[in-house]
Amino acid sequence: MLAHGGNLRDAVKNFKRPLEQWLDLSTGINPHFYPAPVLADNAWHRLPEHSDELIIAAQTYYAAPTMLAVAGTQAAIQALPLLRHHLHGVARVVVSAPSYAEHAHQWRRAGNQVTEANYVSVDSMVDQADVVVLCNPNNPTGEIIAPEQLLKWAERLAQRGGWLVVDEAFGDTLPMLSVAAETQQSGLIVLRSVGKFFGLAGIRLGFVAAQTELLQQLAAMLGPWAVSGPAQQIAIAALNDRVWQMATRTLLHAQGERLRSLLKQHGINSSGTDLFQWASHRDLDGQTEILWHFMAERGVWLRWFPEASDRLHGGPHGLRFGLPGSEAGWQLLSSTLNEWTQQHV
Repeated sequence: MLAHGGNLRDAVKNFKRPLEQWLDLSTGINPHFYPAPVLADNAWHRLPEHSDELIIAAQTYYAAPTMLAVAGTQAAIQALPLLRHHLHGVARVVVSAPSYAEHAHQWRRAGNQVTEANYVSVDSMVDQADVVVLCNPNNPTGEIIAPEQLLKWAERLAQRGGWLVVDEAFGDTLPMLSVAAETQQSGLIVLRSVGKFFGLAGIRLGFVAAQTELLQQLAAMLGPWAVSGPAQQIAIAALNDRVWQMATRTLLHAQGERLRSLLKQHGINSSGTDLFQWASHRDLDGQTEILWHFMAERGVWLRWFPEASDRLHGGPHGLRFGLPGSEAGWQLLSSTLNEWTQQHV
């Protein structure tokens, strides 16, 4: 399997520091997670049937006409390449790069022909592709593409029966970028995650927005009882809680700016979203691995993306910084960066 953030037990093993003594900044998950409500007893007892209440809550929150609940967007990322292969055979797939590595990995794994292209090059490759896959905003770089451009690509692909898959996992603080509302358009597929903005990665829940027929085909492939009863009940509360959502967007915007400013104070230029900041190898003056190791030795766990030659099919090279979840965490990050600056800058 590919490496991912959140692998804190690897940090414990490799750096001999107890689990509770780490500041985990290796993911882009909101550390101020939604407070899960007390669950009904039958959430644990009954088979998790399809929930109209959950789908209505999701369609309202994401402004999508039709949606399918899945066990995390990873389930859809793995299933969509298999579904496409089953329906149409081998596909020519363009995946934006650098990006979330599972996209290219899963399309290759399903036997498709995959080309990775930077965001600037995607437009010139749409007409030679059967499927285009990208993240908006991008993980890990924070790059964005205008919704108008995405809809034009979707239309060009649909003319040949193609798909545009847009992963909006980090889109909750930038709702104006979403194209979920347009997913009645043929071939447009949007992925949304409950794990990032709501900080509920552990319940393994996401949604797919697309035309009804495609969602029915995907549901048949995933099988029954795809989403647990507890996950359904927690998500209904979270998706309907407008007060929490508004307050959290305000909080995350302030904290995202605080993180960007803190890094800049130490000579690290970065890009990203309200949930994370990305510093490329160039931004880090070629000291990516050294800084990652320095931080880890002091109990701060970042997401390190090794240089492309060390990865199966290339990828980003740099560090991603998530948000601390407490003032003590902010102070630890600040003091560790101060120490780094004094020794290396």
